Amino acid sequence: MPGTRKLGRTSEHRTAMLRAMVTFLLENGKIETTVTRAKEVRAMTEKYITLAKTNTLASKRQAWAFITKEDVVAKLYNEIAPKYADKNGGYCRITKIGPRRGDAAEMAIIELI
Repeated sequence: MPGTRKLGRTSEHRTAMLRAMVTFLLENGKIETTVTRAKEVRAMTEKYITLAKTNTLASKRQAWAFITKEDVVAKLYNEIAPKYADKNGGYCRITKIGPRRGDAAEMAIIELI
């Protein structure tokens, strides 16, 4: 079935979790999470980095609607997007780091390249 992964959550909870994770990734450059969550976060992060490459008021409003911190949106437009100006996609790297100790979920580190 194509589309997004449900991640065992309601749509509101899933959206809130992805917003928080994308914000944290853009703020810190690197997070550790499960592989399936990392793949969803990568898709959303790359979408907003691509959006930020067109530095217009409309695109900033779209970013403000999803990203939870205004200073992270400013960082996205002033630092992150110019760094990838000549690159078409592939802004994030997912590195698998093995199973989690408690429940053996496959863990990964997602980071901005």
